[in-house]
Amino acid sequence: MTFDQLGIIDPILKALQKEGYSRPTPIQEQAIPLLLDGKDLLGCAQTGTGKTAAFAVPIIQHLYETKVRRKGTRPVRALIVAPTRELAIQIHDSFQAYGRFTGLRSVVVYGGVKQGKQVQALQNGADILVATPGRLLDLIGQGYISLDEVTHSVLDEADHMLDMGFIHDIKRIVRLLPEDRQSLFFSATMSKEIESLSRKILGQPARITIRPDQPTAERVDQALYYVSKRDKRKLLLHLLEEEHIESLLVFSRTKHGANKIVKVLDKAGIKAAAIHGNKSQTNRQKSLNAFKDGDIHVLVATDIAARGIDVDELSHVLNYDLPNVPETYVHRIGRTGRAKASGIALSFCDGEERAYLRDIQKLIDQRIPVIEGHPYEDDGTVPPKDTSNNNRSNHRRGKSSSKRRPKRKHQSHRS
Repeated sequence: MTFDQLGIIDPILKALQKEGYSRPTPIQEQAIPLLLDGKDLLGCAQTGTGKTAAFAVPIIQHLYETKVRRKGTRPVRALIVAPTRELAIQIHDSFQAYGRFTGLRSVVVYGGVKQGKQVQALQNGADILVATPGRLLDLIGQGYISLDEVTHSVLDEADHMLDMGFIHDIKRIVRLLPEDRQSLFFSATMSKEIESLSRKILGQPARITIRPDQPTAERVDQALYYVSKRDKRKLLLHLLEEEHIESLLVFSRTKHGANKIVKVLDKAGIKAAAIHGNKSQTNRQKSLNAFKDGDIHVLVATDIAARGIDVDELSHVLNYDLPNVPETYVHRIGRTGRAKASGIALSFCDGEERAYLRDIQKLIDQRIPVIEGHPYEDDGTVPPKDTSNNNRSNHRRGKSSSKRRPKRKHQSHRS
């Protein structure tokens, strides 16, 4: 099937062609006709499946076909709420790309920066508003945004909204929306809490689930390295030296850990940058752009900062620290293997992370292939605390001997 068989109008088809899109992904093929028909939608799909285009294209078409022709500022008619700044910016960029030949105007608002430029953009008029919950409510409270004429609303990555504690903000936003509207709700996972929230937002929605029995991106090859916590840095440098890694997104559990990884890489002469909550939005966007442009080859991120990162042809993702929430693993590895590209997701696992690994493999219903014979292979036991000088001496001797590399088994990352 091609896009022109889905009933999409010429201005949008022209934009999709310019973006290099020829055939719809499964979620686009299923969702676009339903949404063009005006139905509400509950979608369960992980990142990288093309869901942004699945909801953006029909919304743009509806708005284009019902243009408001009147004097004064354009009212907001479509509202898309996203959990993070990065994701909001990505969605806004997509709306601009797909709607470039329609004359529709899109504005994005998010926290962490001064509101002046965002307010000015709103005052110039916006058909489509993409927003994070906090900044949206702030600007509504100040009278800069009205949701009275919204005809289409989207809640994207609802599971992450709940993880970040936005449930009360979302309920407040929903109460401000007109009842007569088309509502879309997307989540990578469908927990009881997500189902409950969707029932409060949607009427009798159509449901689309993409690969529920395998929530990981289908084009991502996964591999696991057992390694002690103290040797993770060495293994990272070893992989960057020995493997052909074109671009690498590294996930750290903490902001401090992300900074430490960047220092190790910088010291080794590898260009890297960190993005996390302590970095300014300007700094984060600058680092992300440098990564996209190939000026730096390694980007280190925490989970919240990484949401919304959309990098074409990202070859590798590395879980330097395994997440303690298994669904987070799905989100992380979905950063690669997007669209038609293939990707590789690598994970380090130390002795203390074995429980996290069990939960992840239970969720994805598969065992992640283990890479054996690497120089820093660990049996997964938790090392005892050093309480004596003798232990510290032994530790130093063991550390020195670990530099001798065992013979490596020829096992591909794509096994």
